Amino acid sequence: MIKCHLSKLMGERKLKIVDVARETGVNRGTITRLYHETASRVELETIDALCRFLGCDVGELFEFVEGS
Repeated sequence: MIKCHLSKLMGERKLKIVDVARETGVNRGTITRLYHETASRVELETIDALCRFLGCDVGELFEFVEGS
């Protein structure tokens, strides 16, 4: 299972979904799905935009969790 840490990263920076969507150009619905971990797929451009905006690596945004 792939775990998304977007909510944690946003919380640490006190960011709102609408702020991230505005600053990255990523659709608000996409940000919401990633935030709540309900997304079933993610475009590479979205991952790139989020990592650039948050100043993090892909491994900080997503994590592989064994057996879940």
